[in-house]
Amino acid sequence: MKVLVIEDDANVVEAVSLCLQLRWPDVTLSIAAEGTRGIEILESGSFDLVILDINLPDIDGFEVLKQVRSFSNVSIIILTVRGMEEDQVRGLETGADDYIVKPFRPRDLIARVNSVFRRASAPKVTTEQPLVVRGKLVFNLATNEVRLGEEIVKLTPNESKVLYVLMNNDEHTISSGKISQEGWGKEYMNTDPVKTYIRRLRHKLKDYPPQIILSKRGEGYKFISPM
Repeated sequence: MKVLVIEDDANVVEAVSLCLQLRWPDVTLSIAAEGTRGIEILESGSFDLVILDINLPDIDGFEVLKQVRSFSNVSIIILTVRGMEEDQVRGLETGADDYIVKPFRPRDLIARVNSVFRRASAPKVTTEQPLVVRGKLVFNLATNEVRLGEEIVKLTPNESKVLYVLMNNDEHTISSGKISQEGWGKEYMNTDPVKTYIRRLRHKLKDYPPQIILSKRGEGYKFISPM
């Protein structure tokens, strides 16, 4: 396994390296203390995983992520002190496979890496019928477009995942954790971004006051087919 760690804090690099080497003794590690250097390394070689910090001395990790995603589908885990919900959502929307907030526990890092590798190796689900219809709402899985009546709205990939899980469990209350599990397959993913995706979906579907995506305090969300 080849891993690139893009991180300028030597203590974090040492901790990450130790975790990976204990779990995967044959791991090959490369280190980049700057974002631009990390991009150069990825352009010139093949890697199985990137562990990326956001606060880098030259360009921030979001820009690194954006540039890497323009030429590579390598698995990327963001590891950063920036734990705000907006940052987590931004990281996932830009193409990160997972987001871990420092300080981290070694077993959590190993679990996240295992989870990312499981998803990367899982067969892709295909369907001959890309449309999901619930009442007046038609969701095109191939284009990430939703038609509600005469209006068509475009969703981001992660908004689409959340909506698909809700529609697939229509009329049932489903927790943020289950949405995260079914949408991303991440057993340990921070569920806070789910709230942001729900808010965005309600805005795009003009679901105010909520009649399509309902909230149930302490339990989760329920999708109600618009009639």
